[in-house]
Amino acid sequence: TFTAWCNSHLRKAGTQIENIEEDFRDGLKLMLLLEVISGERLAKPERGKMRVHKISNVNKALDFIASKGVKLVSIGAEEIVDGNVKMTLGMIWTIILRFAIQDISVEETSAKEGLLLWCQRKTAPYKNVNIQNFHISWKDGLGFCALIHRHRPELIDYGKLRKDDPLTNLNTAFDVAEKYLDIPKMLDAEDIVGTARPDEKAIMTYVSSFYHAFSGAQKAETAANRICKVLAVNQENEQLMEDYEKLASDLLEWIRRTIPWLENRAPENTMQAMQQKLEDFRDYRRLHKPPKVQEKCQLEINFNTLQTKLRLSNRPAFMPSEGKMVSDINNAWGGLEQAEKGYEEWLLNEIRRLERLDHLAEKFRQKASIHESWTDGKEAMLQQKDYETATLSEIKALLKKHEAFESDLAAHQDRVEQIAAIAQELNELDYYDSPSVNARCQKICDQWDNLGALTQKRREALERTEKLLETIDQLYLEYAKRAAPFNNWMEGAMEDLQDTFIVHTIEEIQGLTTAHEQFKATLPDADKERQAILGIHNEVSKIVQTYHVNMAGTNPYTTITPHEINGKWEHVRQLVPRRDQALMEEHARQQQNERLRKQFGAQANVIGPWIQTKMEEIGRISIEMHGTLEDQLNHLRQYEKSIVNYKPKIDQLEGDHQLIQEALIFDNKHTNYTMEHIRVGWEQLLTTIARTINEVENQILTRDAKGISQEQMNEFRASFNHFDRDHSGTLGPEEFKACLISLGYDIGNDAQGEAEFARIMSIVDPNRLGVVTFQAFIDFMSRETADTDTADQVMASFKILAGDKNYITVDELRRELPPDQAEYCIARMAPYSGRDAVPGALDYMSFSTALYGESDL
Repeated sequence: TFTAWCNSHLRKAGTQIENIEEDFRDGLKLMLLLEVISGERLAKPERGKMRVHKISNVNKALDFIASKGVKLVSIGAEEIVDGNVKMTLGMIWTIILRFAIQDISVEETSAKEGLLLWCQRKTAPYKNVNIQNFHISWKDGLGFCALIHRHRPELIDYGKLRKDDPLTNLNTAFDVAEKYLDIPKMLDAEDIVGTARPDEKAIMTYVSSFYHAFSGAQKAETAANRICKVLAVNQENEQLMEDYEKLASDLLEWIRRTIPWLENRAPENTMQAMQQKLEDFRDYRRLHKPPKVQEKCQLEINFNTLQTKLRLSNRPAFMPSEGKMVSDINNAWGGLEQAEKGYEEWLLNEIRRLERLDHLAEKFRQKASIHESWTDGKEAMLQQKDYETATLSEIKALLKKHEAFESDLAAHQDRVEQIAAIAQELNELDYYDSPSVNARCQKICDQWDNLGALTQKRREALERTEKLLETIDQLYLEYAKRAAPFNNWMEGAMEDLQDTFIVHTIEEIQGLTTAHEQFKATLPDADKERQAILGIHNEVSKIVQTYHVNMAGTNPYTTITPHEINGKWEHVRQLVPRRDQALMEEHARQQQNERLRKQFGAQANVIGPWIQTKMEEIGRISIEMHGTLEDQLNHLRQYEKSIVNYKPKIDQLEGDHQLIQEALIFDNKHTNYTMEHIRVGWEQLLTTIARTINEVENQILTRDAKGISQEQMNEFRASFNHFDRDHSGTLGPEEFKACLISLGYDIGNDAQGEAEFARIMSIVDPNRLGVVTFQAFIDFMSRETADTDTADQVMASFKILAGDKNYITVDELRRELPPDQAEYCIARMAPYSGRDAVPGALDYMSFSTALYGESDL
């Protein structure tokens, strides 16, 4: 084996050996062998035949071996010159170990272990092959065949080999290696099969020849792995960019659709429609907006993570499409918040306005109906000519009756003015049915004016004949004069007792209750007036009966009968307890409203300060140093979990807030916190903890990618916090300069120092905002020593795969790279246009620079 190995190298120098111990005795071929395998020139050999010349040549060879770091134990030039077989073979084995095996390195192992690991990796896919050593693992010959097939599959039909035929397997491998791979036959198949434990050194020497024969393929594999790694990073980053663009587009589209809906302040005509709008807004705040808040926060986190990955992989920063920057999202979100601001208040004001309008409209209809009922037939009455044929007493009676009517007419003037005032208020409040209200009001006013004109005309007619009338029944007149105001008072009382009311506080309902009690206190005097009026009627009846007056049993001055007075009085008495009940129920409702206010206020006064406290605690956590970054991350995640667990209290407060709105409660003196304040604070709290967690994750990502130790990270954080005296999370230029000086940077006040500091500031503050964030600070501190892939490294890897050509072919890409990454390159590589181009040649150089932003893909 050793002889074959030596001849495989000496053949390059045009010579061979037949017997190691004899042919190396003069030292000449030994020196020649060392020059061939090392590529270096040794000292000039001695050509003499004497023993001293031979010892000199062997010593030169041994000195050269020792200069390569090999420790020669018990091997002297005399033993080699004397033909000592054991010493000579030991020397050859030392040369093989140093020049054929020692430089083998696989996955940070070297020499024998590295060679064994290389064999295991190359033969792993093959059945019946299990390489564990350099002796019995190779006895069946399948290991040698597998190594050849792995690199040159066309040379061996591996599927036809049998484990129970080791001689065929070994001879096949040895013959193919000698014929096609230029590896001499160093082993004998029969010796290997016939030996319980084949010679380890012989097999290791032979296997090392395979390693060196396939070293070119090994370089190609290493180059392919580097390219695969770079392309995988690029593909992952492109996917993150596509995900960002889609999420940004979806969020902007949702904002674009939502803002017009929030800006639409067109009022509805009914309470039901406006309450539906309020319910839709509640659904938006509780169901539709919170996921979008999370999406916006996640979008910012994804953007920061992507930029960090691009920076760590030496890629150019990601620039989103026009209008999809994080700042564009924030501006659009600000527009949404602006549109949302005041929308709920507008809804509640509209509901209050519609409630007021419904109340006024009902009051208008009630008063108008009463007035129209009263005026029914009055115009026909005033247009009668009955006075023309009446007797003197009848004329006097007609005149008195007309006076009573005028008194009644004057009493109704107030109601007409109230009707007109209500109609005017409905107009000012933009009541949707104002045209019909105005038409009805105009009709009442026109009729009222006509009644006034007719009344004046009839009075003039009666006064012309008054001189002819001398007799009038004073009792009837007195009855009529007292009955009309009393009747009007009762009608007003019934109207007031049936009047609907709207109150929002206990004080308001107590005021109505006090007014009602005052009204009830006037009832005894009113009853006395009723009895007095009825007494007048009874006096008239007595006179009629006594003097047989022909009055036909009716009062000529009024149509108000005692029966009507008694009926209305009884109705007033029935309405009083009903009013009592309505006031009591409203008082109970206002007490319930007050309980709701206190309940909401008690919770809000706890939740509001809790949110503020948590915001302050998160701010402290983000700038303090307790343990490793992983410890801080775990602490923040536990903190986030405790915050999320607080959500049921927010939901409970939302429920109380809905009860308050449904009860139409518009103010709350028990707290300064509104539901809107709580919502905004809660959303800011969730966003802040998520952003803080992302910042720590990015610091971990930067630390691991840049090779920063935890002690360095703690030192960076301590220095940064020391100069961040306002705890803002940023440093101004002067603070940053002082921080750098504290870390050992030599930044003087001279021109050179100022120029160096300006250069550093352009790196950590590229947008010239005048502040330095902690992320930018640690990026700078680790940037100079970062070991990242470069365009030149990727270009060199492609050059290896291309066989040292300036271009690469489609077949080469598909052979060397995984399918998806090969197709990725084929789709993006430009055609190669150099003088040495062949059909289908691709330009891997421009592609490599494009990966790092130096040109466009």
